[in-house]
Amino acid sequence: MSRILLNRRSFLASTASAGAMTVLPEWARAQSATSVKGGRLVVAGDSEPANLNPAIVASNGVFFVASKVIEPLAEQSYDGKDGLDPRLATSWEGSTDGLTATFKLREGVTWHDGKPFTSADVAFSAVEVWKKLQNLGRVVFKNLESVETPDDHTVVFKFSRPTPFQLIRNALPVVTSVVPKHLYEGTDIAKNPANQKLVGTGPFKFGEYKPGEYYLLKRNDAYWEKDEPLVDEIVYQFLPDRAAAGNALEAEEIQLAAFSAVPLADLERISKVPGLKVYSNGYEGLTYQLIVEINHRRKELADVKVRQALAHAIDHDFVVKTIFLGYAKSSTGPVPAYDKTFFEPDVTKYTFDPAKAESLLDEAGYKRGADGNRFKLKLLPAPFFNETKQFGDYLRQALAKIGIDAQIVSNDTPAHLKAVYTDHDFDIAVATPVYRSDPAISTTILFESGLPAGVPFSNQYGYTNAQVDRLIKDAASEIDAGKRASLYKELQKKVADDLPLINVAEFSFITVARDSVQNVSNNPRWAVSNWSDMWLKE
Repeated sequence: MSRILLNRRSFLASTASAGAMTVLPEWARAQSATSVKGGRLVVAGDSEPANLNPAIVASNGVFFVASKVIEPLAEQSYDGKDGLDPRLATSWEGSTDGLTATFKLREGVTWHDGKPFTSADVAFSAVEVWKKLQNLGRVVFKNLESVETPDDHTVVFKFSRPTPFQLIRNALPVVTSVVPKHLYEGTDIAKNPANQKLVGTGPFKFGEYKPGEYYLLKRNDAYWEKDEPLVDEIVYQFLPDRAAAGNALEAEEIQLAAFSAVPLADLERISKVPGLKVYSNGYEGLTYQLIVEINHRRKELADVKVRQALAHAIDHDFVVKTIFLGYAKSSTGPVPAYDKTFFEPDVTKYTFDPAKAESLLDEAGYKRGADGNRFKLKLLPAPFFNETKQFGDYLRQALAKIGIDAQIVSNDTPAHLKAVYTDHDFDIAVATPVYRSDPAISTTILFESGLPAGVPFSNQYGYTNAQVDRLIKDAASEIDAGKRASLYKELQKKVADDLPLINVAEFSFITVARDSVQNVSNNPRWAVSNWSDMWLKE
């Protein structure tokens, strides 16, 4: 009989920073001595990104597939030093002045086309891709001036301003996916065919993509890690309805569904199905935040009183208990409460108070009309998860109660990303940014002004605040850990007052797998790691 391996209380307790999570129960850490090679692992497909290159688009929808093909310099780990395990880099160190970071690279690694992997690939990726094009790398490597390659297996990053090595180290799993220089140099990197037909150094090679049907990855027989990977193929099978994942698992049509592809409402039943296991660990490095993005170009929404009214209209307790069934926590700002280093609890909070919301709207000059409405808004719920769509429906109803007519526009993932982050064709949107153990990696990008259109999961709402920009800039070069934390705490207070966006909840995910699938959820970013050690029990 199957069982839920972590209960709801354990889930909430487990959402701690990666550096603090170095101990797991024995069942989660054990590596079987009887692992076998071979077989096809069929997985519920998550999405079909227009660009599958994680060096350009560092998002979990991309990593879910691409992390098996394209590797970073290091990956998060439960047991490794500083919460990291080596990948393409074997060691790293930063200078005391914050101006240099040196990496020793793994030897004997080849690209899937047979070319050797060298320091030139890392230098090219850093300077031409991560710094210039990547949604998160633009922030982390903003002050990267040059990369020196004294030999084929050493790279030295040179920064124009002091850059905290703590930040660089924390960012390694997320922003350092390395691409082959020989396939990208001299091309339009953003439009290179290799962004879809990936060529990497990872345990799996890109095999085939049939839109609307599947991605196929095949075993890399020349992988640098001896005797890995253990499965021959991974198939990401796209399901027409996410709710169908549970049925497909029971029918043994697929063997694994990650990122809560099985709706939370089905977990109680699915956990009792023989042959299935439910895991809520393996996502500790991927804490998601449910937020409402606000287009400040819209006259009504440029008024902070209107934004405050929106915040007061949202019942966090209802969202946590009804939409997430308790598998979430209420959020007060852009840094999750579990991060004891950076979290600031003393911020302005917006309790559920529809009467206050109505009063604020009246004060702002937007009184109810004869039809009971004050104004209309175009609401775009992100299509990524069942919960984002459910929250979109809830938000429409919540706003209707205070006289705002929110009209839902539903798009698939590519259309949603284009509408919000390129065309700015929205008034409010439901989004799910990820907190990645350091505010500079994926949080400040939500507030910094001047970012070019087309950068996913960034400030594309027209919010500009010189004080916020200054805090972000100062923290980016502050190498004193205590002072750096203080700057980010001040940032949290400022954005809580300004409400450029509304933080609603912090949540993680559930994986359901056949019990034949081994080594599930064995690192803090398991779903977006390389799966080289996963195997299928006969």
